[in-house]
Amino acid sequence: MKILVACEESQAVTTEFRRLGHEAYSCDIAPCSGGHPEWHLQQDVLPLLKEKWDMIIAFPPCTDLAVSGAAWFEQKRRDGRQQKSIDFFMHFANANCGKVCIENPIGIMSSQWRKPDQIVQPWMFGHPESKATCFWLKGLPLLKETENVKPIFDSLPKNKQQRLHYLPPTKDRAMLRSKTFHGIAKAFATQYTAFINSGMTVPEWENLFMGIDISRRNAIIDKYVQL
Repeated sequence: MKILVACEESQAVTTEFRRLGHEAYSCDIAPCSGGHPEWHLQQDVLPLLKEKWDMIIAFPPCTDLAVSGAAWFEQKRRDGRQQKSIDFFMHFANANCGKVCIENPIGIMSSQWRKPDQIVQPWMFGHPESKATCFWLKGLPLLKETENVKPIFDSLPKNKQQRLHYLPPTKDRAMLRSKTFHGIAKAFATQYTAFINSGMTVPEWENLFMGIDISRRNAIIDKYVQL
């Protein structure tokens, strides 16, 4: 598949799709930090949305949209920054592509557009940390948790559970907070590859996993990845 991973400088998701043989490209106005500039399109992403892509996974900036910044919303509404961010987000929602996933923290897009299809936590994918992440989906199934480490997460002190929140105020803080957790990046690549390989519709794929445990679920996904 030809895949655009928009607003990603870390290449965390792009690399996982590349490992499975896809023609995946990260895109960001910043240079990539993932070590593969040959896979990185350093430019404004909007012109790329006019091209043909089999899948788009987008991580639009959340600074003006996330509820964590609500204290500055009034100023951002007045000066136009919030509306500009809403409009940018909606370019991905309206993209001419049959398979789209848009990622953002909990924020105003739930009311400005629609509620997300799914909210996940890193501890569902092997990372004992908290960072509620929303997915808005088109033509793609919900991500299935791959390694639930909630008991470990619950045993940790708050500064470990919310490691990203407690990062010191450095110039790299925003970049570090925005990087996709490896377990989630891998889940994107393996599960969406398996879904495409299966030839199923989204409802058929969802029904396949009804009432089965994580280990059985992972085995089914692995089987379809190999097709």
